[in-house]
Amino acid sequence: MDISKSQAKSVSGGGKTLVVYFSHSGNTRSLAQQIHERVGGDIFEVVPVDPYPVDYDAVVAQAKKELNSEYKPALKSKIKDVGSYDVIFIGYPNWCNTIPRPVVTFLLEQDLSGKTIGPFCTHEGSRLGRSATDISKLCPQSTILEGLAVRGRDVGNAQNQVSAWLQGLKLLK
Repeated sequence: MDISKSQAKSVSGGGKTLVVYFSHSGNTRSLAQQIHERVGGDIFEVVPVDPYPVDYDAVVAQAKKELNSEYKPALKSKIKDVGSYDVIFIGYPNWCNTIPRPVVTFLLEQDLSGKTIGPFCTHEGSRLGRSATDISKLCPQSTILEGLAVRGRDVGNAQNQVSAWLQGLKLLK
């Protein structure tokens, strides 16, 4: 699944925007769609080749194992021309107080030097955890914006929170 260049739109006059997300339960996908509706541009889902288990406890165990071993799962698809984007929103569920390993793989496979990155996550009480710090370590030549953290059960009613966050960043279309 490649991003269609014809869909790209300008954000605040600053160039093309991309919303990238990894979602296990659907909460982060919903949040990504809300952001995409407000900023335009393109949207891309990070999908590992090997899917995660559905069972919560099994997912937690696998996430911990992957984090401890610094595993980098293969991804089903890649973005051909990430260089054409200026602002990249990166979304994920907060797993083990940080970004899930498929997001790590995505970040390591892309040259995001000079890009502006807006992290956003869904969580069940841990908010952003250390995820924004970990993104800045993986993308040291990028500008990392203030992140957005939305509790999973609140995603369906997060429209005002998303709009306020984007407004604060001056990134509404």
